[in-house]
Amino acid sequence: MKIEQLYTSCLAQGAYYIESNGEVAIIDPLRETQSYIDKAHSNNAKIKYIFETHFHADFVSGHVDLAKKTDATIVYGPGAETTYDIHSAQDNEDFKLGNITIKVLHTPGHTLESTTYLLIDENGKNHAIFSGDTLFLGDVGRPDLAIKSDLTKEDLAAMLFDSLRDKIMPLADDVIVYPAHGAGSACGKNLSKETVGTIGDQKKTNYALRANMTKAEFVEEVLDGIAPPPQYFAKNAMLNKTGYDTFEAVLKTGNIPLSPADFEAMANHEEAVVLDVRPQNEYIKSHIPNSIFIGLNGGFAPWVGALITDIKQPILLVVPEGKSQEAVTRLSRVGYDNTLGYLEGGINAWTKAEKDTDTLESISAEKFANRIKNGGVTILDVRKDGEYASMHLENSQHFALDYINEQMSEVSKDTTYHIYCAGGYRSVIAASILKARGFHNLVDVAGGFADIKKTDLPMTDFVCPSTL
Repeated sequence: MKIEQLYTSCLAQGAYYIESNGEVAIIDPLRETQSYIDKAHSNNAKIKYIFETHFHADFVSGHVDLAKKTDATIVYGPGAETTYDIHSAQDNEDFKLGNITIKVLHTPGHTLESTTYLLIDENGKNHAIFSGDTLFLGDVGRPDLAIKSDLTKEDLAAMLFDSLRDKIMPLADDVIVYPAHGAGSACGKNLSKETVGTIGDQKKTNYALRANMTKAEFVEEVLDGIAPPPQYFAKNAMLNKTGYDTFEAVLKTGNIPLSPADFEAMANHEEAVVLDVRPQNEYIKSHIPNSIFIGLNGGFAPWVGALITDIKQPILLVVPEGKSQEAVTRLSRVGYDNTLGYLEGGINAWTKAEKDTDTLESISAEKFANRIKNGGVTILDVRKDGEYASMHLENSQHFALDYINEQMSEVSKDTTYHIYCAGGYRSVIAASILKARGFHNLVDVAGGFADIKKTDLPMTDFVCPSTL
């Protein structure tokens, strides 16, 4: 028996490769599927099942493509309805995979079809669960993403309470927990950085599995502090239900080099967003006017999903050399399939073609502190709500990047804004969006709050985020 966690850090997502006696199951695959096929082929094995723990909202799964390529059966939990062929499993149904068994544990709450898969080894011992978004390490799945007209988030939270206590907590303490996500995912509130644990550890450390916890207490605690879901979540869930274009087709149409002239003409003709995915220091020095910065070296795909509201938006890319395929691939993981190409030769080719460029003023935290002491500085803190509440500069305006599209009425084009985040990535994203909308009096604070804390600027008292 072989179990391999295939973890994608930028999505904080875990897919799983399980093999026994020449047969393979893939759990919650990524959009691009060839690596799973290659892995099975190299082991002289055949992919038999593709198990989906639920209709994912935070990424587009590769299950449909993988099934077409391998003739594997797609398995969902009870009640799942799709426009493509699946096996909708029954609660407690067993699937044989070589010498092992994978049992379906229907665990509704995160979504109605949410399912945990229990792996029973060749000796008949419960070995591990693949818990999807039902149970994370340190947290549980948010119960507000699959609300039907006759169900509230409180109803779903109550279902989740029952699922955890009836199906998961009775398992032995040594059963391994393989969740679908880790820290950084918006599918829960306080996920652990660890990606593998045990039932016993979670009973000791996970607030949601606390002994003697009432259902009312669970519902209140699991719903407390949940931020609104990113706007792309519902769109990704729908793609996972209805299907999508093949990854190979998306890559073929998106990974196309364009000359500066063709790039500019296409941007104008297609009303495309010019998305600059280079490191932020390169964007700061020189970029195409009105382009949006979201760098590959940060939480790229989730920020695209949160900030570009039209999932079918035509996109043109400015990429570091050799990174065009990576950019198209990572966009496709969250359903942004309408990439039209990338600027061949990058910003250097654009400059040589005598096209206009723009810059962003960026200053050190020390210089920022000096400006504040001289007076008249307006500050935007673009960190998340919890970060701002925990500690921030006095007299700063909270302008969370997550909600920038809803907050534009709170800023003025006549004001000069100094913008900071935690480390300098999100502040440049925010500045680029503001610049594209006609705000030109902007200053980025390089190094963000991490460097600002090293100055003697007055700040609010620290409040531990866990107590907020």
